[in-house]
Amino acid sequence: MLQYRRILLKLSGEALAGEDGYGINIGMLERYAEEIREAREMGAEIALVIGGGNIFRGLSDAAASMDRVQADYMGMLATVINAIAFQDALERKGVFTRLQTAIKMEQMAEPFIRRRAIRHLEKGRVVIFGAGTGNPYFTTDTAAALRAIEIEADVIVKGTRVDGIYDSDPEKNPDAEFFARISYLDVIRKNLRVMDMTAITLCQENTLPIVVLNMNEKGNFTRLLRGEKVGSLVHGDQV
Repeated sequence: MLQYRRILLKLSGEALAGEDGYGINIGMLERYAEEIREAREMGAEIALVIGGGNIFRGLSDAAASMDRVQADYMGMLATVINAIAFQDALERKGVFTRLQTAIKMEQMAEPFIRRRAIRHLEKGRVVIFGAGTGNPYFTTDTAAALRAIEIEADVIVKGTRVDGIYDSDPEKNPDAEFFARISYLDVIRKNLRVMDMTAITLCQENTLPIVVLNMNEKGNFTRLLRGEKVGSLVHGDQV
């Protein structure tokens, strides 16, 4: 019995870069694809949203002199590059996939259609969402929250390189406080950088739980699905 059956997995572009810091590290890509393959074999329905920060960030110093809208569109295209790479890695492992984008590019992907995305999930395909929301000024965190709500996901899993949610960066502060469970309101009050405020608010309004875990620790994703205590849970006050 799975703890969560339909999952929206959010990965940052930086996660794909690994130690390289830029571009796509094939070793990291293969590791994440294998985790998803194992989860799919357990019967989970999985959708993916991947950031583009390993290629281009619209709010970076490099984009500071650019028009914000143009920079954000470049960031959306970067997420599509990552999505295509992920699709290839999954399909080489025998996982059936569909890539849907918020901006039409029909030679490479389907346009995002909610009912079609849900049908793909029901048929056992991993659905990858690219190009964010298709609108500037919105992050891939917000895109992940929006798509998760639209496909009626049971949870958003945010894959990071730390064990969960802390009150400060545990890689810089060894005394950082760890939160195994925390409410949406406390995330906002403590200004914790779990996801951006728009994404947190969307999840709160739709009572969609968020789990933050270390995707670089092998087996964490599947352990979560089995019901083991992994990472940090963001939940409603009523839980």
